Amino acid sequence: MTSPPAPTRRILGIDFHAGTPAEALQRALCGGLVVVPSAPVLVNATVEPATLAALLESDLALTDSGLMVLYWNLTRGDSLRRLSGLEYLKLLLAEKSLRAPGAVFWVMPNQAAIERNHAWLQGQGFPVTAADFYAAPQYPGGFLSDPALIAAVQARRPRHVILAIGGGVQERLGLHLKRSLDYLPGIHGIGAAIGFLNGDQVHIPDWADRFFLGWLFRCFQSPARFIPRYWNARVLISILRRHGENAPSPPDHPNCAQ
Repeated sequence: MTSPPAPTRRILGIDFHAGTPAEALQRALCGGLVVVPSAPVLVNATVEPATLAALLESDLALTDSGLMVLYWNLTRGDSLRRLSGLEYLKLLLAEKSLRAPGAVFWVMPNQAAIERNHAWLQGQGFPVTAADFYAAPQYPGGFLSDPALIAAVQARRPRHVILAIGGGVQERLGLHLKRSLDYLPGIHGIGAAIGFLNGDQVHIPDWADRFFLGWLFRCFQSPARFIPRYWNARVLISILRRHGENAPSPPDHPNCAQ
């Protein structure tokens, strides 16, 4: 017998996982697009049709945005649990099946990130080789295409593809993979989360992540970069108030039909 599907909450048209972290991991291991949208990504989805499409077409959406979870629980009398990208990545990397040779294909933002993560993953006991990594180019806005990445994944056929690139890009890239591959691996958009583990990003203690304070640690580390980003994300409150369970309708986009 198969276990019943985990509960979800529909917010902005996206069916967010509302079960346990273990249930999220088990669903992710079955394959499909996993998105972990932060508050800035949710805000951008209201004006970026490609980002919104990726979130709506995801197979598993995690409640990474503490702002969204707090607002939802306060206004709906709910007890929705936050599952951050960092917590999810720790669970994913602890899964033994990911340690099989060739099980994971890593997409990184540049060669320097590949070298750092290659060394760190080997130190954690992952049998990674240079062929398990791909340096993503600078993608344009809107719906995107990367034939070289598709060819590399098709040739290696890993069980999992982990996208360790920026939020807003990784969701669109994940959708491109899901639509283009002739099979469906687990496609995990974890963004900068691996940087919190390997020392590339500021260390976020478990208690800070649990109490929705990861954003504050990032602001202390790089205020010029992160304070404007999180300040602008405050408009998520008005977006949630206006749309609730319903998907926003972003402006028309010339690539929206692709």
